Amino acid sequence: MTVLIIGGSGFLGAELVRQAASAGRRPAATFHSRPGDHDGTTWHQLDLRDPLRLEEVLAAVDPAAVINATSGGADWATTAEGGIRLARAAAERGIRLVHVSSDAVFSGTHRDRYDETCLPDPVTPYGAAKAAAETAVRLLCPDTAAVARTSLIIGRGRSEHEQLVHALVSRTRQGALFTDDIRCPVHVEDLAAALWEITRSDATGVLHLAGPDALSRYELGELIARRDGLDPARLPSARRSASGLPGGLDVRLDSRVTQQKLRTRLRGARAFLSKSDPASRKGTTGRAATNRSSVPLRNEPRAGR
Repeated sequence: MTVLIIGGSGFLGAELVRQAASAGRRPAATFHSRPGDHDGTTWHQLDLRDPLRLEEVLAAVDPAAVINATSGGADWATTAEGGIRLARAAAERGIRLVHVSSDAVFSGTHRDRYDETCLPDPVTPYGAAKAAAETAVRLLCPDTAAVARTSLIIGRGRSEHEQLVHALVSRTRQGALFTDDIRCPVHVEDLAAALWEITRSDATGVLHLAGPDALSRYELGELIARRDGLDPARLPSARRSASGLPGGLDVRLDSRVTQQKLRTRLRGARAFLSKSDPASRKGTTGRAATNRSSVPLRNEPRAGR
C-alpha cells in the first residue's frame, strides 16, 4: 500500500517516515522548503495553498492513503483551507485520509476532560483553523477518513518544548513556562506508531492520541530538565491566566476509548521522560510500546494501490 505523508520533513512527519523505512516500506512524503534526509523515500515539494500542485503530487504518487501531518500554524490558508482542499481531493479520488488535528480545537474552560465525542470550541486562530479542517474531513470523507487529535508532542530532545526548556535554563531565551496551562503530552514515537496503525485499519471518525498524564507546561519542563541533567530550579514560571495571552488553560484529551482499540500504547510523560526509559534519552531511537490488552483496529486489504 502506497502512503503519502504530507509534511514529511516536519517533526512528526520525519518520525512517520523513519518508522516506515525501519519497517522496510518506501513511503512518499512532501516538504515545503527542504526535503528530509531519509533514504528510500520519494520526496515531493508541496504547498497546500496551491491546488494545482496538490493534484500533481496525488497523480504522481497515486496513494492508497494519505497522512496529513503538516502544521501551518495559525495560517488559515494552509491549516484550514489546505486541509479542506486535501480532504476534497481525497474524497474525489477514493483515498483513505488520516488527518492529524490538535487539542487546540478546545477552549479548556468547560470540562475536566475532552473525549472523542466533544465538539470543537476553539479560542485561538490556530484552533479555529484546525477545527475547520477536521470538520471538513469528517463531512467530506465520512467513510474513509480518521481525524486524530493529539497534544504536545515530545521526543529525543528535538521537539520545540524540549528545546525551549534548554534555552530557558541557559538564559539564551526569555520567557516562562505556565503553571496553569494543562496538556497531555505524547511521545512522537508512540504517536507515529499509532498513526501508522490507524492508517492500515479501516477506523473512521474522531480518535484521540495523547498520553494519560495531565501536566502543566511547567511540570513538563521540570521532567525534561531532570532527564537532561539540568537544574529545574532555573526554569522561570508564570500563569497564562495572568498573561493576557489567548489559549485554552486546562485541555486534557481523554484517549481511553481510542487506546482500547490500539495495539500501540500511548505512554504518559512521566514514563517516557524517566531516565530509566531508553527511548527518552536525547538522540536515541526506541520502539513504541505495545498495548497487549487492546482490541485491535480492524484491518482491511486495499486493492489497486
